[in-house]
This record gives sequence, C-alpha cells and structure tokens, in this order.
Amino acid sequence: MTRAALITLNSCDDPVSNLTETVSLLHDAADGGADFILTPEVTNCISTNREHQDAVLYTEADDITLAAICDFAALRQVWVLVGSLALKTDDVDGRFANRSFLISPLGKIAVRYDKSHMFDVTVSETETYLESAGYRPGNRLALGRTPFGVIGMSVCYDLRFAYLYRSLAQAGADILTVPSAFSAVTGAAHWEVLLRARAIETGSFVFAPAQTGAHREKHATKRQTYGHSLVVSPWGDVVFDGGVEVGVGFVDFDLRAVHDARSRIPSLLHDRVLEAPQ
Repeated sequence: MTRAALITLNSCDDPVSNLTETVSLLHDAADGGADFILTPEVTNCISTNREHQDAVLYTEADDITLAAICDFAALRQVWVLVGSLALKTDDVDGRFANRSFLISPLGKIAVRYDKSHMFDVTVSETETYLESAGYRPGNRLALGRTPFGVIGMSVCYDLRFAYLYRSLAQAGADILTVPSAFSAVTGAAHWEVLLRARAIETGSFVFAPAQTGAHREKHATKRQTYGHSLVVSPWGDVVFDGGVEVGVGFVDFDLRAVHDARSRIPSLLHDRVLEAPQ
C-alpha cells in the first residue's frame, strides 16, 4: 500500500504568503506518513491581473515555491506533485506557463508538464475566462515513473478532453493527476462526474487536489473555486473527498485495483478506427 496526501489550498495573489502555508501543509502531510503528496493548480499564485503577475511571478529557474518544494521533498524523502505553478517564460508575447512538476525524493524535477487546454469559456453573464490571453498552452503528454506507479499528468481544464487521459493510460499510466482551480459553478455541475468518468474510461486511479473558496486579490474581484479535492478508484468510486476546507487528506491505495479494473473491462485494448459519416 502507498499513502497519498492531497492538499487543498486557498491561494491568494502573494506567492510569499502562499508558500508559507503550502510548506506547513506539506510537512503535515509528511508527518502523516504520506509517500506521495499533491498540491493544486497555481499553488504559488492566483491572480486575474496580468500586471500584478508580471510583478510577482518568477521564471522556473528562479521560482521560490519550486525551490522550496524541491528542498522539502529531499528533506522528507517523499514524491511531490506540484499541481502547477504560474511561471514567467520567454514567450514573445509575454504569456506565462501553467506548469505541473513531479519532484523526486532527491529533490529533483523528474517530469514537467505544461497545461495543454486553455480555459477560454463563458460560464455565465458575470463569469468569463480567457486563459489563453495570459498563458501559453503546452503540447506534450507527460508520464512520471515512480516506485508506486506510473503517473500521467494533466491540469484542470484538461479534464474535459477524454482523449488525453486515454492516451496517458495507453502509454502506461496507472495514476492520473488532475490538480485544479475549478470554478465554483462548473465544479458543482461537472467536477465529480468528469473525474469519475476519466477513472472508469481508463481503469486508473485519479488524484485531483483542488483550490477552494474566495481567493484574496489586491487588484480584482475575488475568484471563487470549488474545492473538493477528490481521489477516485479505477472502478469509479470516490474514495476521498476533501470538502471545502483548506487542509490535508490521506488515502491509502494499491495498484492491484488498476489491474483488477482493467482485467474486468479491458476497454483500453478495444479501440477501433471508424469511417467518417458520408
């Protein structure tokens, strides 16, 4: 059995303040015996103001959150999935990266993944997002090999694109990670059902640490996220729900459940190429 810990955060637009709480919760997770610890999307900073982001964000090489979590992983000798960090890039139009990291117990970056699908949506008349204006999309799948399983990485809005998870599972992933800062409105409607669908379709564990609540910003209206960090079994059962409070939740899991689910329904082996309609 492997013990995972999912951290639920309420990040604000100040990376220094966020880092203090994140490191404290990481130590709580390690103290609870976790071998694998996961944080949500944009662990370091939630901001809807691009000028503010330019002022407070760093490049990957200089990011204080990434450096501190690498040091933590080495100190406590655990694997950490940094759900994602908002990072400056060399993009010609100044767009940021929304980048997830798998950190080894040596404190080294084992895998990077840049969020592929941008959240360009109109949820309601008062809630609109244009993520592609501030962030550049990634274009590569990412797999991380650990002693407790192969991890297929994604971030938040990727969840709505089933082909990504099928590709990861068929490439060898046993565990799918979906760190998120899901809208409160879409979270209530779609979060659990989409996570359960991805687990059922692929016979994989799904680990989804989440941001929660109203996020403090100096320069904009508070953004609301849904919370409910979830773990879903390969058979589609919700085995952990973190609710809406900031904190740490633990789940013990066994990869034999992946083998069992895929043996019972081997749908990953049953793809067919169909002709287009006439």
